[in-house]
Amino acid sequence: MARIRPSDNIQPVYSTDSGRIPTERTKRSGRPTPPPAQGGPPKDGVVRVSRTSAGRGGKTVTLVTGVPSGDVTDVAARLKKLCGSGGTVKDGVIEIQGDHREKIAAHLGERYTTKLAGG
Repeated sequence: MARIRPSDNIQPVYSTDSGRIPTERTKRSGRPTPPPAQGGPPKDGVVRVSRTSAGRGGKTVTLVTGVPSGDVTDVAARLKKLCGSGGTVKDGVIEIQGDHREKIAAHLGERYTTKLAGG
């Protein structure tokens, strides 16, 4: 068994408090560290209505992003009633079950600047 001597270059690589710890090797490589991930939709005042089925077992869901945070729960309730289907709010994004992009965009177009996003 090898003995660890104080002269050996041993230092922590990962901490549960702060994540990956940059080492001298990565500092010297000259590669820029990636910027921190910025989640959430763009804050440009436009409500975007898109459709997706990713990560939902093939089930289609209509996503509504960009609704002001104070109105999200009220808008979600109105949209669920309008479409006659279930839905939820996750991280400020309204999810309505099924493909209702046109109906939702027409309804929200009366109150907000609305765009159809995605396919």
